[in-house]
Amino acid sequence: MIPLWLLAIFVFGVNFTLWGTAGLARALENRVRPPRPPRPSPVPRARPAHVHRSRVAVLMAAHNEEVVIGESLAAITRLVPASNVHVVSDGSTDRTVELALACGVNVTETPSNVGKAGALEEGVRHFSLATRFDAVLLLDADTRLDPDYFDAALPQFDDPDVVAVAGCAATDWSASRRGFLPFLFTAHRARIYALLQRLLKFGQTWHRTNATLIVPGFASLYRAEALPHIDINPPGLVIEDFNMTFEVYRKRLGKVGFSLKAIAVTQDPDAFRDYVRQTRRWALGFWQSVRRYRPRADLFSFMLGLYVLELVFASLFMALLPVMVVLLLLALIPGFLSVPVAGDVTLAIGHYVNLPTIAFGILVPDLLLTLAVVLTERRARYLLMAPLYLPLRCLDACVALWSLPQAWRDGSGRWQSPARRTTDIAATPDLATIGAGAGAGAGVGAGLGSGLAAAASAGSPADTGLAAGTALAADTGLAAGTSGTASTGLAAGTAGTGFAAGTSLGSSGSARSLPSPFPRDLLTQHNGSGPAHSNGSSRTVPSLPPTTSNPSPTSDTEPDWPPEWPPDPFSREKVG
Repeated sequence: MIPLWLLAIFVFGVNFTLWGTAGLARALENRVRPPRPPRPSPVPRARPAHVHRSRVAVLMAAHNEEVVIGESLAAITRLVPASNVHVVSDGSTDRTVELALACGVNVTETPSNVGKAGALEEGVRHFSLATRFDAVLLLDADTRLDPDYFDAALPQFDDPDVVAVAGCAATDWSASRRGFLPFLFTAHRARIYALLQRLLKFGQTWHRTNATLIVPGFASLYRAEALPHIDINPPGLVIEDFNMTFEVYRKRLGKVGFSLKAIAVTQDPDAFRDYVRQTRRWALGFWQSVRRYRPRADLFSFMLGLYVLELVFASLFMALLPVMVVLLLLALIPGFLSVPVAGDVTLAIGHYVNLPTIAFGILVPDLLLTLAVVLTERRARYLLMAPLYLPLRCLDACVALWSLPQAWRDGSGRWQSPARRTTDIAATPDLATIGAGAGAGAGVGAGLGSGLAAAASAGSPADTGLAAGTALAADTGLAAGTSGTASTGLAAGTAGTGFAAGTSLGSSGSARSLPSPFPRDLLTQHNGSGPAHSNGSSRTVPSLPPTTSNPSPTSDTEPDWPPEWPPDPFSREKVG
């Protein structure tokens, strides 16, 4: 029999308990104590006391992003001057370069597809960003910043110890297609973001215990002076953001800041094939960075080792969970236990777990976490898919384990972006409300953890050392097997895995043709006289075809799911 206290640890996870507590302490400190005075910086170069947005460079690496780059550039140039925006087209064969030039931003091209990390490295070098600016924002081509992003993120640099600021990810619901599976994948990823950023990253980036796994590359800031010390593009990595974060801690460049109000909206995959590819790519990038990292006697190495151990064991359990459930259900059939091998395996499993144990130790805590997300974000639609998040976590665990041995093979940073969709900006209200309630989110998480622990102590069947709850490290691309560990980390990579080889489920039917918010006058004002290209040539920017009207999103093959689609990720609707 597994002790109740050990079961509670398995349910919540060591990482969840540790960093959730740190996050609660951070929230309490923010309420009762004034901001701490800046301390002297250990880095030799003097750092500015305050970074103004006029001193921020935006660097966007793009590969065949014509569908979304216009919207992203239109959004970012409303926040910073176009002269501060720099685009590196990494071997694009579509209209990415033309659309970027039409916005009046700085553009350069790589002669071939060198991967995102290579494109970022080229952008820093080509535009001399490390010497011309105080900070550099790494921005994905499918990402839009909240209007208050810089107001929340830049004050983090008032602490001279901070060299990077992680953006707070929010799912772009308005870009997701209609249908059951698109809604499921979108809701699952959004739920992970909500849980892990409030209950994991918020505590990991506290100035007293600063050790986070990732500064996600979709919308995050780095001090410009730190970039020359970071190996952005080492060989054998498929993504750059894990490695860049590891470099910050390995070279002791400083700390990572994070604000729940520094919000950036990004597109997440809404089809099975795209989801598995991206998750595998994230997991592979994590394992490759772990392989490359050399541990040392510090908090980050301890945290990383603890996380890896919990991730592996949680992923193993979550990957085997469907098999155990099926065998335990078959055991209810008279005579099944007498079947050779299958009966023996089922009896062995029954010594440690049973169906009530799985229900109370895994499913119920997972449902409670979904409820916590509903309460903190005031978005009842998460409940529509509540029973199905657990199977997706099992899928995440399988892909995480599948990618582990591949990390010890040669890799590359070639692009494998999910399918992009146009965005109905008019259907996406103000982003600011998503960041409200940082302290409340931490408090809900802490209270939830205490409640679950009490429930376990009260006598939930304790025959398991299982896990449940959250998917920690969502922004790292990892989703938890146990409430405190990530069991995914799947990613894009090639489609060679068994998961990626299948057809794209739930993608039937044409995508909605939405009116683009990209300003027409901005696109046409450079017609025939586009800005000089980085290679010295001048490119003529063709005019865009007329914007089509928005057809009815319904079709004969896809159900109208869920009602009132698309759900607004930033609404503050009442639960119920």
